[in-house]
Amino acid sequence: MRPDPLYARYPFFGAAREAVQRADISPPRLVTEGDPAVERARERVERALMSGTVASETPGRWSDRDELLSYPIARILVSLVDVRAAVEKYAEAEAETAFARLREDFDAGDAELRSVSTPRADLETVLDEFDLDGAVRRVEDGPNRAGFRIDVTAYLRLADPDWGDGWRLVNRDLADGAVPIAGDELRRLLREAVRRRVADGLPFEVRGSAGGDAIAEALSEDVAALRDRLAERERLPDVEAVIPAQFPPCMRALLDREEDLAPHAAFAATAFLVSLGLDADAIAERWPALDDGSLSYRTTVLADANGSQYPAPSCATMQAFGDCVNPDERCETIDHPLRYYAAAVADVDAD
Repeated sequence: MRPDPLYARYPFFGAAREAVQRADISPPRLVTEGDPAVERARERVERALMSGTVASETPGRWSDRDELLSYPIARILVSLVDVRAAVEKYAEAEAETAFARLREDFDAGDAELRSVSTPRADLETVLDEFDLDGAVRRVEDGPNRAGFRIDVTAYLRLADPDWGDGWRLVNRDLADGAVPIAGDELRRLLREAVRRRVADGLPFEVRGSAGGDAIAEALSEDVAALRDRLAERERLPDVEAVIPAQFPPCMRALLDREEDLAPHAAFAATAFLVSLGLDADAIAERWPALDDGSLSYRTTVLADANGSQYPAPSCATMQAFGDCVNPDERCETIDHPLRYYAAAVADVDAD
């Protein structure tokens, strides 16, 4: 099977699902025979639960086939874990990863869009994917700027008033059955469309179906490990004091940058700050580089108190992304930025 490389980036596309079905690939056989896609699926779910992304830490290791097939197997894993928080976090992570990729694709120039080395999705393709091709229209929005208008029914279907007052219909200029939205707002709506598609049907019953018992048995160790990873969040320290001078070196380095951060770095820094009790307004005022148009939504997800929130990434994850910089002596004794900070604050209190 040689899938379209675009499907490896967006495996939730309808055409990607159809490609898997046409290839007549059996998930039970992939699982029981230890196909590489199974290991990638395990990583996909673990990264979703712990780091808010499904992007691989070692992307060069996996083929397009592995990426595409890891998606349906990841859905099986999440269903077997059978914890509501796992389903929510997995859907959020798939959506966040897709959101970051869509931003890259839509901002790419014509030459990059035609490049075969990095397949990219154009806006028309994505709108068609979610039945929005007739609902969204591009309009000129001031000098050298382009905006959009979206049919109000589509807007109300995807927008959530909890995202902030700016998303409430009463605060939109409704005219001729459509409302204006900026480019980053359209990407936000598409992100929500992805999240809903991924979450749709999860969790589903694996055991008792054809081959389901064999799949559950083959994945039992992976499922147990993923449940353990979920429990790790409960063991992190709870520190609400905000003393930037005591932040771990990695976080100080990220927050001192004035340019836009990579998606994984923005997530790490935001998750750390939210864990200290800061909201979007406080973060945007003190660290404007994190205010990328989706900060309010991201902080809402991270601060969710119903059990589905993400912990800040561990030191191992920070190292994997190259964000572990300037380690000091305290770094040698801890495994998480929050533990570093809790120890540093405790030392200040002792003094």
